[in-house]
Amino acid sequence: MPRYEYRCRQCGTDFELRRPMASSGDPASCPEGHGDTVKLLSTVSVGGAAASGAAPSGGEASGGGCCGGGCCG
Repeated sequence: MPRYEYRCRQCGTDFELRRPMASSGDPASCPEGHGDTVKLLSTVSVGGAAASGAAPSGGEASGGGCCGGGCCG
């Protein structure tokens, strides 16, 4: 189940809630009991070669992979 981040406008507390995607926009109360909250825009970080810009560009010099590395016979 996805986690969503919220911020209380009254006390400034940031908090997370796990809820179904269909309920992501439903009102959320902060841990202090205040009801004036706003859902924050979350960013996703993805690791690995593609995220660091080290992904091969393809073609015969790239090596690896069936269609670019010569493993198809």
